[in-house]
Amino acid sequence: MPMDFPTFTTQLNDALLAENGPNLAYLLRPTSPHGKDLVKEFRNPTRISLSRYEGSMQSPWDEIAIQYVLTCTHIAKRRPGEAFKEQSQLVSLFYRFFTENRGWTLPALFSILRDLRDLAFDADTHAKYNGQKSESMEEAARILVKAFGNCMTDRTSPPDQSRKWGVYYVVGLVLKSYFRVKRISLSKNVLRALDANTDMPPLSTYPRSHQVTYRYYLGMLSFLNEEYSKAEQELTLAFYHCHIDSHSNQERILIYLLPLRILKGHLPSPELMNRFPLLQNLFTPFISAIRVGDVAAYDRALELSERRLVELNLYLTLEKARELCLRGLFRRVWVATDKGTRIPISMFHSSLIISGIDVSQEEAECLVANMIYKGLMRGYISHEKQMVVLASNNAFPRLSDRQAPFALM
Repeated sequence: MPMDFPTFTTQLNDALLAENGPNLAYLLRPTSPHGKDLVKEFRNPTRISLSRYEGSMQSPWDEIAIQYVLTCTHIAKRRPGEAFKEQSQLVSLFYRFFTENRGWTLPALFSILRDLRDLAFDADTHAKYNGQKSESMEEAARILVKAFGNCMTDRTSPPDQSRKWGVYYVVGLVLKSYFRVKRISLSKNVLRALDANTDMPPLSTYPRSHQVTYRYYLGMLSFLNEEYSKAEQELTLAFYHCHIDSHSNQERILIYLLPLRILKGHLPSPELMNRFPLLQNLFTPFISAIRVGDVAAYDRALELSERRLVELNLYLTLEKARELCLRGLFRRVWVATDKGTRIPISMFHSSLIISGIDVSQEEAECLVANMIYKGLMRGYISHEKQMVVLASNNAFPRLSDRQAPFALM
């Protein structure tokens, strides 16, 4: 049976009296069936035509109910920009109620904020398609930050009913919005505020999905700042805590975790790559080149994938991993000499030329010296005799055994 506006407000009131957060979230979701019922009931509602319902519920819920109808109407008529504005007003009204209540309201907060973010994305996409300017996502980020503050500042609720249990979910929405509008530097303000709040529950006590999202963005921020050790740590934790059925989220994490693991010398197994065809297409040419020391093939892969890698902020990382391919080539020279301890520089130079890398012997010597400096080879260069003197034991240490492998990248 279709739901009319009086029934809608009655159900809202029942959810509020019962402190039923999930039901409140359902009632405020524009995609819920009753949203279409209310659109049909009012056809072309305006704030003025709906003003007769003001006072039908306790403030601010009379206004929230009106905003809900307006948001649903704009969505139905495919006006995402206007829908975003009405949803923004709904969220602001909800904040007035939220700050005076406990954690039971969090499901509703999460729902309306997620809808706000999605409508902001739709509004910006629609505007761009029509050659117009829209900054809805930036505005959404500002509104989301207020929710973060409202969750953080709950000092009166009992610990198990605190609004602080919403902090990491909201932080995930905020960081996603910052990444979307390329205002990543603003993330530092949120992270500083989190660090400064000493009475927050430990991250491990939050729902696993909140932990995964937060660790993913923490790992991404570290990756972009070239703090590779921290990035690997956070992304690894995010991956292993990610739900096994969340294939797209696992893929999103691996697209940055795999290059870090490659830099450390841990090449992904074929079984893992088969599970993620998109990653397989992107990374297999690099992995194959590293396995056989084919520097020319590695360079071709960099050239062919350059545009995609730049879009993903991965180009510089994979360019650094080229050294592992070079190490593989030099190791093949060592194996070809029956693992000798004295190898002329000319042999390394010849291997580069045969591989299609046109360099002088002096440049080849510099490349060998760099390998030794970075711990990829063990030995020294006798410049006078133009000879590379390699260690009799472990001349090419296992990549995964290196101390602080990111330090010299």
